[in-house]
Amino acid sequence: MEPTPRSTVRRLAQLAVYDPGTIASVLDAGLVAHVGIHYQGAPVVIPMAYARVGDTLYVHGSTASRMMRALKTGDAVCVTVTLIDGIVLARSAFNMSMNYRAVVVHGHARLVTDPGERMTAFRAIMDHYVPGHWDEVRAPSDQELRQTLVTALPLDEASAKVSSGPPDDEEADLELRVWAGEIPIRTVAGTPTPDGNVQAGVQAPASVSHYSREFGVVEGPGI
Repeated sequence: MEPTPRSTVRRLAQLAVYDPGTIASVLDAGLVAHVGIHYQGAPVVIPMAYARVGDTLYVHGSTASRMMRALKTGDAVCVTVTLIDGIVLARSAFNMSMNYRAVVVHGHARLVTDPGERMTAFRAIMDHYVPGHWDEVRAPSDQELRQTLVTALPLDEASAKVSSGPPDDEEADLELRVWAGEIPIRTVAGTPTPDGNVQAGVQAPASVSHYSREFGVVEGPGI
């Protein structure tokens, strides 16, 4: 993917990755998209659920949401997804950093009105978080669908930035008697806990009982 002026990484450009496969892998492993817009003359950034289907990023939300109302107008938007892989401790305070994978997407969101595409987006977002769970729950009612907006953002202007490895210490600091290295950071799913209203004899479906999210990778059916 050729970067555009907006998607070109300028700070630490050596960490930039424009490969669509890398961009997709980060988006598929992430949990939260920070969506940024200008609303009533001020910048606003909101964490939101999302899903990628091919080269399109879907976001949905309430019709009462100011973020969704702004997105549907087609104004410029910036979406960021970040995975933290580790805290990197150097021998100097200045060179402390983090290992991470991040994607930034620029563009203009499109309001999704086609019923089939809307349902594709709804299912994709649920499957992004709990693969296969869509088939285990009640589908959205007509009223719930009317209360929900869906927007689509093409991945035409997307870039990734990947930082990994040990600290980048100054040559002179290598002689210091200071510990340096990485503290790995991992997101791991815990044991599912039922709420107090689950009927007797109802067991967690496979999408829940076999759920595993570790090292930023979802195990199970993909999108």
